[in-house]
Amino acid sequence: MATAERSPAVLVRGLTKSFKGHDVLRGVDLEIEAGSVFALLGSNGAGKTTIVRILSTLLSADAGTAVVYGADVAEQPERVRAAMSLTGQFAAVDDALSGRENLLLVARLRHVPDARGVAESLLERFALAEAADRRAATYSSGMRRRLDIAMSLIGDPRLIVLDEPTTGLDPEARLEVWRTIRQLAADGTTVLLTTQHLEEAEQLADRIAILHGGRILVNGTLAELRALLPPATVEYVERKPSLEEIFLSLIGGGTAPRGEAAA
Repeated sequence: MATAERSPAVLVRGLTKSFKGHDVLRGVDLEIEAGSVFALLGSNGAGKTTIVRILSTLLSADAGTAVVYGADVAEQPERVRAAMSLTGQFAAVDDALSGRENLLLVARLRHVPDARGVAESLLERFALAEAADRRAATYSSGMRRRLDIAMSLIGDPRLIVLDEPTTGLDPEARLEVWRTIRQLAADGTTVLLTTQHLEEAEQLADRIAILHGGRILVNGTLAELRALLPPATVEYVERKPSLEEIFLSLIGGGTAPRGEAAA
Protein backbone atom coordinates (compact mmCIF):
# COMPACT_ATOMS: atom_id res chain seq x y z
CA MET A 1 0.00 0.00 0.00
CA ALA A 2 1.47 3.36 -1.05
CA THR A 3 2.21 5.90 1.66
CA ALA A 4 0.47 9.26 1.26
CA GLU A 5 2.81 12.10 0.43
CA ARG A 6 3.42 14.36 3.40
CA SER A 7 2.22 17.96 3.00
CA PRO A 8 4.90 20.67 3.15
CA ALA A 9 5.29 22.72 6.30
CA VAL A 10 5.28 25.95 4.27
CA LEU A 11 3.86 26.48 0.80
CA VAL A 12 4.19 29.88 -0.89
CA ARG A 13 2.90 30.63 -4.38
CA GLY A 14 3.14 33.86 -6.39
CA LEU A 15 3.83 36.12 -3.41
CA THR A 16 4.13 39.84 -4.28
CA LYS A 17 4.61 42.94 -2.16
CA SER A 18 5.31 46.59 -2.98
CA PHE A 19 6.12 49.60 -0.80
CA LYS A 20 5.46 53.08 -2.23
CA GLY A 21 5.69 51.83 -5.78
CA HIS A 22 8.82 49.77 -5.17
CA ASP A 23 8.39 46.05 -5.86
CA VAL A 24 10.02 44.11 -3.03
CA LEU A 25 8.60 40.67 -3.85
CA ARG A 26 7.83 39.80 -7.46
CA GLY A 27 6.16 36.42 -7.43
CA VAL A 28 7.95 34.27 -4.86
CA ASP A 29 7.40 30.50 -4.78
CA LEU A 30 8.67 28.41 -1.86
CA GLU A 31 8.07 24.93 -0.48
CA ILE A 32 9.59 23.82 2.83
CA GLU A 33 9.53 20.19 3.89
CA ALA A 34 8.46 19.45 7.46
CA GLY A 35 11.35 18.71 9.81
CA SER A 36 13.97 20.26 7.53
CA VAL A 37 16.25 23.31 7.70
CA PHE A 38 15.52 25.66 4.81
CA ALA A 39 17.88 28.58 4.22
CA LEU A 40 16.74 31.72 2.45
CA LEU A 41 19.80 33.60 1.22
CA GLY A 42 19.92 37.17 0.03
CA SER A 43 21.71 40.45 0.45
CA ASN A 44 20.25 43.41 2.32
CA GLY A 45 17.05 44.58 0.62
CA ALA A 46 16.49 41.31 -1.23
CA GLY A 47 13.11 40.79 0.49
CA LYS A 48 13.96 38.12 3.08
CA THR A 49 12.48 39.95 6.05
CA THR A 50 9.38 40.86 4.03
CA ILE A 51 8.73 37.16 3.40
CA VAL A 52 9.24 36.42 7.10
CA ARG A 53 6.82 39.18 8.12
CA ILE A 54 4.16 37.89 5.72
CA LEU A 55 4.54 34.29 6.93
CA SER A 56 4.30 35.42 10.56
CA THR A 57 1.08 37.41 9.85
CA LEU A 58 2.76 40.75 10.61
CA LEU A 59 2.32 41.99 7.04
CA SER A 60 -0.21 41.38 4.27
CA ALA A 61 0.88 40.34 0.80
CA ASP A 62 -0.42 42.24 -2.25
CA ALA A 63 -1.02 38.98 -4.13
CA GLY A 64 -0.26 35.28 -3.92
CA THR A 65 -0.81 32.73 -1.17
CA ALA A 66 1.15 31.50 1.84
CA VAL A 67 0.18 28.42 3.84
CA VAL A 68 1.80 27.24 7.09
CA TYR A 69 0.96 23.68 8.12
CA GLY A 70 -2.31 23.81 6.20
CA ALA A 71 -3.40 27.23 7.52
CA ASP A 72 -3.69 30.15 5.12
CA VAL A 73 -1.70 33.12 6.42
CA ALA A 74 -4.27 35.68 5.26
CA GLU A 75 -7.44 33.79 6.18
CA GLN A 76 -6.38 31.82 9.28
CA PRO A 77 -3.77 33.97 11.06
CA GLU A 78 -4.52 32.57 14.53
CA ARG A 79 -3.82 29.00 13.37
CA VAL A 80 -0.61 30.17 11.71
CA ARG A 81 0.60 31.95 14.84
CA ALA A 82 -0.15 28.84 16.91
CA ALA A 83 1.99 26.71 14.59
CA MET A 84 5.06 28.91 14.37
CA SER A 85 7.46 31.09 16.32
CA LEU A 86 9.66 33.94 15.12
CA THR A 87 13.09 34.90 16.42
CA GLY A 88 14.35 38.18 15.03
CA GLN A 89 17.83 39.51 14.36
CA PHE A 90 18.26 40.72 17.94
CA ALA A 91 17.50 38.68 21.02
CA ALA A 92 14.15 39.55 22.65
CA VAL A 93 15.50 38.90 26.13
CA ASP A 94 14.68 41.02 29.20
CA ASP A 95 18.09 41.86 30.71
CA ALA A 96 16.59 42.68 34.10
CA LEU A 97 15.27 39.12 34.51
CA SER A 98 17.17 35.90 35.01
CA GLY A 99 17.19 33.20 32.35
CA ARG A 100 14.60 31.23 34.31
CA GLU A 101 12.39 34.29 34.79
CA ASN A 102 12.47 35.09 31.07
CA LEU A 103 11.26 31.59 30.27
CA LEU A 104 8.60 31.62 32.99
CA LEU A 105 7.26 34.96 31.79
CA VAL A 106 6.78 33.70 28.22
CA ALA A 107 5.31 30.39 29.39
CA ARG A 108 2.73 32.16 31.55
CA LEU A 109 1.86 34.65 28.80
CA ARG A 110 1.20 31.71 26.50
CA HIS A 111 -0.82 29.92 29.22
CA VAL A 112 1.37 26.84 29.03
CA PRO A 113 0.52 24.15 31.61
CA ASP A 114 3.33 23.52 34.12
CA ALA A 115 5.21 26.69 33.19
CA ARG A 116 7.97 25.98 35.70
CA GLY A 117 8.51 22.46 34.40
CA VAL A 118 8.71 23.75 30.83
CA ALA A 119 11.23 26.42 31.87
CA GLU A 120 13.44 23.89 33.68
CA SER A 121 13.35 21.51 30.71
CA LEU A 122 14.43 24.25 28.29
CA LEU A 123 17.20 25.44 30.61
CA GLU A 124 18.63 21.92 30.56
CA ARG A 125 18.10 21.45 26.83
CA PHE A 126 19.95 24.66 25.96
CA ALA A 127 22.76 24.21 28.52
CA LEU A 128 21.63 27.21 30.58
CA ALA A 129 20.79 25.45 33.85
CA GLU A 130 23.93 26.61 35.68
CA ALA A 131 23.21 30.23 34.70
CA ALA A 132 19.44 30.01 35.26
CA ASP A 133 19.36 32.43 38.20
CA ARG A 134 21.77 34.99 36.76
CA ARG A 135 20.39 38.15 35.17
CA ALA A 136 20.34 37.84 31.38
CA ALA A 137 22.41 41.04 31.22
CA THR A 138 25.39 38.97 32.42
CA TYR A 139 25.02 36.35 29.65
CA SER A 140 27.41 36.10 26.72
CA SER A 141 26.03 36.79 23.25
CA GLY A 142 25.80 33.07 22.52
CA MET A 143 23.94 32.38 25.77
CA ARG A 144 21.52 35.23 25.07
CA ARG A 145 20.76 33.85 21.62
CA ARG A 146 20.26 30.34 23.01
CA LEU A 147 17.88 31.76 25.62
CA ASP A 148 16.04 33.68 22.91
CA ILE A 149 15.57 30.51 20.83
CA ALA A 150 14.49 28.59 23.94
CA MET A 151 11.83 31.24 24.61
CA SER A 152 10.63 30.85 21.02
CA LEU A 153 10.07 27.11 21.55
CA ILE A 154 7.64 27.53 24.42
CA GLY A 155 4.30 26.14 23.28
CA ASP A 156 5.98 23.59 20.98
CA PRO A 157 5.73 25.43 17.63
CA ARG A 158 6.09 23.16 14.63
CA LEU A 159 7.92 25.86 12.64
CA ILE A 160 10.55 28.26 13.95
CA VAL A 161 11.69 31.18 11.81
CA LEU A 162 15.18 32.47 12.56
CA ASP A 163 15.74 35.83 10.88
CA GLU A 164 19.52 36.47 10.70
CA PRO A 165 20.09 34.52 13.97
CA THR A 166 23.87 35.04 14.15
CA THR A 167 23.94 38.79 13.41
CA GLY A 168 26.54 40.44 15.62
CA LEU A 169 27.78 37.21 17.20
CA ASP A 170 31.45 36.32 17.57
CA PRO A 171 32.71 33.05 15.98
CA GLU A 172 32.38 31.01 19.17
CA ALA A 173 28.81 32.19 19.81
CA ARG A 174 27.91 31.54 16.18
CA LEU A 175 29.00 27.91 16.54
CA GLU A 176 26.81 27.61 19.64
CA VAL A 177 23.79 28.79 17.66
CA TRP A 178 24.61 26.43 14.79
CA ARG A 179 24.64 23.47 17.19
CA THR A 180 21.27 24.60 18.53
CA ILE A 181 19.75 24.79 15.04
CA ARG A 182 21.05 21.31 14.19
CA GLN A 183 19.47 19.96 17.38
CA LEU A 184 16.12 21.62 16.59
CA ALA A 185 16.01 19.87 13.23
CA ALA A 186 17.07 16.56 14.79
CA ASP A 187 14.14 16.90 17.21
CA GLY A 188 11.72 17.33 14.27
CA THR A 189 11.22 21.11 14.31
CA THR A 190 11.02 22.77 10.89
CA VAL A 191 13.48 25.66 10.65
CA LEU A 192 13.32 28.56 8.18
CA LEU A 193 16.64 30.38 8.34
CA THR A 194 17.26 33.72 6.66
CA THR A 195 20.87 34.77 6.38
CA GLN A 196 23.44 36.73 4.42
CA HIS A 197 26.19 34.33 5.46
CA LEU A 198 26.76 31.75 2.73
CA GLU A 199 28.76 29.43 4.98
CA GLU A 200 25.89 29.37 7.48
CA ALA A 201 23.52 28.02 4.85
CA GLU A 202 26.16 25.61 3.58
CA GLN A 203 26.67 24.16 7.07
CA LEU A 204 23.03 23.92 8.19
CA ALA A 205 20.50 23.76 5.38
CA ASP A 206 18.83 20.77 3.73
CA ARG A 207 17.69 23.09 0.95
CA ILE A 208 18.77 26.59 -0.03
CA ALA A 209 16.93 29.31 -1.97
CA ILE A 210 18.67 32.42 -3.26
CA LEU A 211 16.47 35.52 -3.29
CA HIS A 212 17.52 38.48 -5.42
CA GLY A 213 15.53 41.43 -6.70
CA GLY A 214 12.34 40.04 -5.17
CA ARG A 215 12.57 36.72 -7.01
CA ILE A 216 13.89 33.24 -6.19
CA LEU A 217 16.81 32.68 -8.56
CA VAL A 218 17.52 29.07 -7.56
CA ASN A 219 16.17 26.58 -5.03
CA GLY A 220 17.75 23.23 -4.27
CA THR A 221 20.13 21.18 -2.19
CA LEU A 222 23.75 22.26 -1.88
CA ALA A 223 24.74 19.52 -4.32
CA GLU A 224 22.16 20.74 -6.84
CA LEU A 225 23.38 24.32 -6.54
CA ARG A 226 26.99 23.24 -6.95
CA ALA A 227 26.03 21.38 -10.11
CA LEU A 228 24.98 24.69 -11.69
CA LEU A 229 28.64 25.66 -12.07
CA PRO A 230 31.32 23.87 -14.14
CA PRO A 231 33.27 21.16 -12.30
CA ALA A 232 36.13 22.54 -10.27
CA THR A 233 39.67 22.11 -11.54
CA VAL A 234 41.73 19.99 -9.17
CA GLU A 235 44.85 21.81 -8.04
CA TYR A 236 47.24 20.96 -5.25
CA VAL A 237 47.93 24.00 -3.11
CA GLU A 238 49.19 24.58 0.38
CA ARG A 239 46.24 25.30 2.64
CA LYS A 240 46.78 27.79 5.42
CA PRO A 241 44.51 27.97 8.45
CA SER A 242 41.87 30.68 8.35
CA LEU A 243 41.82 33.46 10.92
CA GLU A 244 38.63 31.97 12.37
CA GLU A 245 40.32 28.59 12.86
CA ILE A 246 43.27 30.29 14.57
CA PHE A 247 40.93 32.31 16.81
CA LEU A 248 38.88 29.28 17.89
CA SER A 249 41.99 27.17 18.46
CA LEU A 250 43.59 29.80 20.70
CA ILE A 251 40.51 30.39 22.86
CA GLY A 252 39.68 26.70 23.10
CA GLY A 253 36.26 27.20 21.61
CA GLY A 254 36.23 23.98 19.62
CA THR A 255 36.81 23.40 15.96
CA ALA A 256 35.99 25.84 13.21
CA PRO A 257 32.90 25.29 11.05
CA ARG A 258 34.90 23.40 8.42
CA GLY A 259 35.99 20.90 11.06
CA GLU A 260 32.42 20.51 12.29
CA ALA A 261 31.22 19.67 8.83
CA ALA A 262 33.83 16.93 8.51
CA ALA A 263 32.94 15.33 11.84
